[in-house]
Amino acid sequence: MGQTVVVETDIAIIGGGAAGCYAAISARRLAPELDVLVVEKGHIDRSGCLAGGMNAINAYINPGETVDSFVDYVRFDAMGILREDLVRTQAALLNEVVRDLEQMGLPVVKDASGKYAPRGRWNIKIHGESLKPLLASAVRTLGARVLNRVVVTNLLQTDGKIAGLAGFGLRDGNFYVVKAKKTIVATGGASGLYRPNNEGDARHKMWYSPFNTGAGYAIGIRAGAEMTSFEHRFIALRTKETIAPTGTLALGFGAPQVNALGEEFMKKRWSHMGGEGAPTPIRLYAPLQEIAQGRGPCYMDTRHLSEDRVKALKEAYLDMYPNTVQYWAANGIDPSRDPIEICGTEPYIVGGHCQAGYWIDVNRKTTLENLFAAGDVAGGAPYKFVSGCFAEGRIAAESAIREIRENPEFRISVSTEDLEREKRRVFGPLGSGGRLSSQEVEERLQKIMDEYAGGIRTQYAMNEASLKVALKKLQEMTVDLPLLSATDTHGLMNLHEVIDRIDVARVLVAHLIARKETRWPGFQTRLDYPETREEWQLFVNSATDRDTGEIRIILRPLDSFTETVSFQEEVAHGNSY
Repeated sequence: MGQTVVVETDIAIIGGGAAGCYAAISARRLAPELDVLVVEKGHIDRSGCLAGGMNAINAYINPGETVDSFVDYVRFDAMGILREDLVRTQAALLNEVVRDLEQMGLPVVKDASGKYAPRGRWNIKIHGESLKPLLASAVRTLGARVLNRVVVTNLLQTDGKIAGLAGFGLRDGNFYVVKAKKTIVATGGASGLYRPNNEGDARHKMWYSPFNTGAGYAIGIRAGAEMTSFEHRFIALRTKETIAPTGTLALGFGAPQVNALGEEFMKKRWSHMGGEGAPTPIRLYAPLQEIAQGRGPCYMDTRHLSEDRVKALKEAYLDMYPNTVQYWAANGIDPSRDPIEICGTEPYIVGGHCQAGYWIDVNRKTTLENLFAAGDVAGGAPYKFVSGCFAEGRIAAESAIREIRENPEFRISVSTEDLEREKRRVFGPLGSGGRLSSQEVEERLQKIMDEYAGGIRTQYAMNEASLKVALKKLQEMTVDLPLLSATDTHGLMNLHEVIDRIDVARVLVAHLIARKETRWPGFQTRLDYPETREEWQLFVNSATDRDTGEIRIILRPLDSFTETVSFQEEVAHGNSY
């Protein structure tokens, strides 16, 4: 254990991914007199979901579309559940932030007339392998400070108000205390809750970043923040083996889904839902049904592609998933001859594709004073993708700056007793000689979630009985957490990551129990409530008691940030749910 390092700043940003970097960039541009600090578990040059790059901006208002039509589409894709105020405010900034990124050096593909080249209705093509280094360079150039390789373990609170964060250094072993007037959480969503497609040494060959382990959610849960829509899980339809995005095949190269009989089943059996244009959950659920009914495996049919188009397809994957091209070469796969097999991934909790995250107002402020959220960790606004995360980072930064300027005399104070308690919690497992490793606990967590909470093993389906078993077993796991042990700071990071995921998993299961309908088939399939029900056109929210760990379910209407429809009396703690 190293020394205690105390840092004071005006705005602390937790997470140096897309939203975090852009929040820092926006804050320094808008208020160069303020100190801005980014705290990142990895290194901002190649951290977060953009580490390997992107080949498209997936949320953009193309010619012929408007903010209104975008909001309408998001409502359709989210099957009726969204915070329109959040979607509308981020949509208004989508094109502006993309133009800004282009000025920073992002290569955006143009058509013959010099306009951005569309890829489908809401996408534009980019060469985005260098996207993350460009953002990181701008953060440094504009003068934001950066703490790389510092693992944030909890938020600091004084009289119920957020006063900064605590964490530890991966390289130096120091205990970091960051006192901040305003804090923005931008850590991304949660992977690793469920048993993945691949196991053993290949377990991190997954779609969502394996380093996004739900820490941003967990620190808010433990601090008592209200959270929303965890039951709106995201399960990606991806290429088998390499787990690469299928949107590149469908939108970029016109590949339809087909079953083993060669049928375009989306057109044949799902035309009433829009066929290939059906909501995202249905595009996962449909191939699951084909497989269950004996017509699998399923594929993206690329056999119409010419040699030149296959070359263009490979170039597109090189901008974000180069291992796909390597896999095809190593296994003699020619997309013009061989359709590309598809599968579903394990479930993720992602506020950028779906809408799990902090319950926020239009300024991206959470229910905790001085705390804001942006990007995948912010709830209520699905279909934000990369550009929406940039937009939310900017909005959160603007809001934090405004509050600081409205109260310039604000001073930060943190209890020494609270800091010592957190320091003991953080470093206690280091060299403790406990008999449990983080990998053992992680595997146990993933087995529980996979078998009882709608993982791959059950084709993502669940019922109340199985979910209550999951909740009971998760609670039992918390009893054993004091037995966890680590031998170095990297092992300590893994240990705190699995603790964070258990906290997130408990809230997720409570939300899955609470929504008594099937709102998003595939993503959230309730076998005991198979229909969509009108009375569930609302948000399932929750707040966790800081002292007892009890999870209170809160039901809120779609059109109100403050009004509460009802409180569900059960609490998700031990066997009481």
